Amino acid sequence: MNSLSLYLYLLIFSMSTFQPKKETDEKQITSDLAYNHDLDNNDNFSPDGNWLVYDTRTDDGGIAASARIEKVHIETGEIKVLFNIKNNELWGPGAGAVSFSPKSNSVVFIHGLANSTRENPYQQWRRTGVIIEDSNPHVPIYMDSRDVIPPFTAGALRGGTHRHEWSGDGKWIGFTYNDAILKALEDSTGIRRNLRTIGVSKKVSPVSVDKNSENISGEWFSALVVRVVPEPKPGSDEISHAASDSWVGSNGYRGPDGKIQLARAFLGTVADKNGKSISEVFIVDIPEDITIPGDLGPLEGTVDDFPMPPKGAAQRRLTFTANQKYPGCSGIVRSSPDGNFLAFFAKDENGLEQVYVISSTGGEPFQLTEHESGVSGNLRWHPDGKHISYVWNGSIMLCKVEKNPFKDRVEILTKSTNPAPTNIVWAPDGKMFAFNRLVKSENGRKTTSQIFIKLYSLK
Repeated sequence: MNSLSLYLYLLIFSMSTFQPKKETDEKQITSDLAYNHDLDNNDNFSPDGNWLVYDTRTDDGGIAASARIEKVHIETGEIKVLFNIKNNELWGPGAGAVSFSPKSNSVVFIHGLANSTRENPYQQWRRTGVIIEDSNPHVPIYMDSRDVIPPFTAGALRGGTHRHEWSGDGKWIGFTYNDAILKALEDSTGIRRNLRTIGVSKKVSPVSVDKNSENISGEWFSALVVRVVPEPKPGSDEISHAASDSWVGSNGYRGPDGKIQLARAFLGTVADKNGKSISEVFIVDIPEDITIPGDLGPLEGTVDDFPMPPKGAAQRRLTFTANQKYPGCSGIVRSSPDGNFLAFFAKDENGLEQVYVISSTGGEPFQLTEHESGVSGNLRWHPDGKHISYVWNGSIMLCKVEKNPFKDRVEILTKSTNPAPTNIVWAPDGKMFAFNRLVKSENGRKTTSQIFIKLYSLK
């Protein structure tokens, strides 16, 4: 979709009416101030919108120190423990960054390796994805296989997965990834090899690997889909880091040929013509069959390089900000539900962070927000695909995706606080959103992250 198509899309949306009802008060739904209830900017609502899932990370230990995955009922405040690691320590294993499937009462989250110790703790390259079904709590289903002993295994990875996200149909899980083999190679040679990239898993078939204290046999087939290199060529589209990713659309986007294409959008770190690192928006098309090796090498990788993308995986650069006054993009790249557009943060002509929108097929980005100070926070599309929420000036904001005057299309959803609210997530029907806010104990000695919700309906 080109820039003209983007303009027409926005123009059509500008003709629709959007009359919010009178604001309702925020409602705090977790109240135990002894621990954090962290949404972590994931997909936390259950498919029916009645529950929110979260982790219990600590301020000092982070996910490594989170022993439990819990969920809370929106109406009653009832809390259920879905998973608990007995005798979890500050160094792990840890369980966190949890998301609900949009199609079933199942959640996926990070689980550190069971053999974590003070000397060999939870790390980016020492974790995996675990699924828990609501009907069978405390029984882990290991998603991605891990094989760190050569010869490696196709469908298994050799490191740690993170930020697991279900696709709209619940058949795929996307993630970021760090490779343990290349981290060890970096440590032994001093040459940069511990790079972050992106992968996907699909429930094709279980992948069994040889048993040892580091390996894991998983139920899903996994593949990396983005190629990263230690030293990108200046001025090229090669990237050294891929992250801040999410699925494109509920079921993909419509390509130039009219077909729906499964894809993930992300930020890739390129080198400008002077060799300076810049984050740009990319998209990677994902083939339906991820079991067939591509031209770059084996799916399982080698002792000195990553597992390589499957046949049909194709990454494409969408933004080119290197020559702008304030180059670079930031935030998690988020897609509209129909997959046609991607939203991200970038700086305007005044050097202020704003929300921008670009077509999934390329073209010029459109500046959506025009605040007098920079925006921040966890950018999310409203489920109607016509509005984007984010944080500005300590408040959660909602901006309509159109080209009318900015003041006519932006709305403040929550009171301004310092610190600002975090981890915005919309209910599936769009009539409610949840977020984290820091709450002090009665004596003011402890501050913990609690979950709040707010009703919001469209006329």
